[in-house]
Amino acid sequence: MKSSLLEISYLIGSVTFILGLKMMGNPKTARKGNLIAAGGMILAILGTIFLFEKHDHMGVVDTSFVVPGMVYGLIFGAIGLGTVVGWLTAKRVQMTKMPELVSMFNGMGGACAALIGLMEYQHYLGETGALSAIIAGMVIGSVSFSGSVIAYLKLNGTMKKPLRLPQYNILNTVVMISVVAFGAWVVYASPDNMTILYALFFAALIYGILFTIPIGGADMPVVSSLLNSFTGLAAAFGGFLYDNKIMLTGGILVGSAGTLLTLIMCKAMNRPLSNAIFGAFPGGGATAEREIAGNIKDINISDTAVLMNYSKKVVIVPGYGLAVAQAQHVIHELEMILEERGVSVKYAIHPVAGRMPGHMNVLLAESNVSYDKLVEMEDINPEFSSTDVVLVVGANDVVNPAAHNDPASPIYGMPILDVENAAHIIVNKRSMSAGYAGIENELFFNPKTSMLFGDAKDVLAKLVTELKSL
Repeated sequence: MKSSLLEISYLIGSVTFILGLKMMGNPKTARKGNLIAAGGMILAILGTIFLFEKHDHMGVVDTSFVVPGMVYGLIFGAIGLGTVVGWLTAKRVQMTKMPELVSMFNGMGGACAALIGLMEYQHYLGETGALSAIIAGMVIGSVSFSGSVIAYLKLNGTMKKPLRLPQYNILNTVVMISVVAFGAWVVYASPDNMTILYALFFAALIYGILFTIPIGGADMPVVSSLLNSFTGLAAAFGGFLYDNKIMLTGGILVGSAGTLLTLIMCKAMNRPLSNAIFGAFPGGGATAEREIAGNIKDINISDTAVLMNYSKKVVIVPGYGLAVAQAQHVIHELEMILEERGVSVKYAIHPVAGRMPGHMNVLLAESNVSYDKLVEMEDINPEFSSTDVVLVVGANDVVNPAAHNDPASPIYGMPILDVENAAHIIVNKRSMSAGYAGIENELFFNPKTSMLFGDAKDVLAKLVTELKSL
């Protein structure tokens, strides 16, 4: 009876995962979808704790099997501690730090998958199928964990520069093949020696570090998506091992969603997927740049306010600088003032604006910007030619025309927002410093471009005040 109820709870949980993931594809239903999927996970956890029955090799329930009360205490103690830590961390994190938090949470999932392998290895010695799942889950989970830790350090600025040794791509490939071959040998030989297993575990950790450490900041959205797919894959192998439908379903969904997102990010960054797998990302800033002709001109708050006030159509391009300044609420106020005066306002969203996929969508949703105003790159690009003013706030590489014009540029071929086609371009930046890719932006030298220097929150607040006075 308990086994049947447990399978039903797993089925319900799997359905909620699928439904929740589908709902998270739309900003209007994403929050509800997240809660539904979380509810399914809670049901699966409680079902596992209270409905699990141990069976012998004949499938008969072992009635002598009793879980000690202390074990239940440890389980619920760990769940309680994890819930408190996770809840407080997520509530307190700033929106600018969300990519780091996502990387760390993803790394914890990989670590769990690796620990499953370390604990279960000796229980399945000689069983090739089970050992294959154990070793695959442990290796992939270890790579995801160590890689996510490095991604976290890069995203929070602790590791500011990528490290690339000579022939780094070859080195990474050799280490990857060695780890795979080592894992295959362990499955084949089934050595009853935990030292060998720990050696494989640490080798996978080292590869995760080598895989992530040479990657430049501009490519972090791609590697974050890829590491996310690794964690899902590792969890799916755990589902195979335990014949656990909910782990299998959740792992497959996370793995496939992460892989699809990685492909989208690769396309948005003009990076082949093979580069992501073999760590062949450019470091950014190492390529010689051509000299850019033209002059920089600035604009003051008053002139910006007049220009926007008498426009018919304004497009705002948000970037990481907007998140750093915590200016999302002020920019929404600017949008509402312009809308009240008959100006059409939209937001142009580049797939890799910010430090993770969807960063700008989440940031603007926090300030109650209408989802209908968030327009993806493919849909907004044709509209720039009919736009009176483009306001670029804290974005850089995603609007750099060098992606179209300079074959020597490290971002050449990357799809960008074609803001240079607008009648007037206003760029808000703190300074003339290069973007995350470490290269000069041709857009700043465009005769139609005016630079509005200053902190985004301060500048936008003054712009709002000036508009109100007109």
